[in-house]
Amino acid sequence: MFKIRIIVFICFSFCYVRAQEEDSPQEIKIERTIQQMGDVGQFLPMVASATLILMNGDKEGGWQYLKGFSANLGATYIMKYSINKDRPDGATDGLAFPSGHTSLAFQGASFIQRRYGWKYGIPAYAVAGFVAYSRVEGLDDRHDWFDVIGGALVGIGSTYLFTTSFQKEHFKLSFSSDNNDYMVGLIYKF
Repeated sequence: MFKIRIIVFICFSFCYVRAQEEDSPQEIKIERTIQQMGDVGQFLPMVASATLILMNGDKEGGWQYLKGFSANLGATYIMKYSINKDRPDGATDGLAFPSGHTSLAFQGASFIQRRYGWKYGIPAYAVAGFVAYSRVEGLDDRHDWFDVIGGALVGIGSTYLFTTSFQKEHFKLSFSSDNNDYMVGLIYKF
């Protein structure tokens, strides 16, 4: 009798869980909006990076961004095709890991933080974090948390390979004279 109760309990529990998976029209609308916002949001850190580069006349930062972007894109797609992980929504395209949306967003956000500081980096990371959330919680459930964490690590790692802090002045030359002594100083900031 006890075994029958356990089996009945498991069956009802399974049916209850399945019933909970059916989304209401309201939930579908919310999930679709989250997914669409993530689709657009993946480009916001890139646009913000380009804007900061242009505002500061930062040619070196532009090259650093392009190198990091290229490394990120290459690493993301090499990993997608070599790891061949299926998506949580059941699609068998094998391109789930790492999340491309997430790697793009985190590459831009980490560039902003690394090059221009946390003042700009915190909002950029907030946008990137939402993009990661949208990949997991969007309508199509295209990724799990393992995929988005992998994408974030690829994006951040590719930036940290090539990006240095922005400094308007790398060289500082000083001159001092006192009692027939003359000194010339040179400071170079990396």
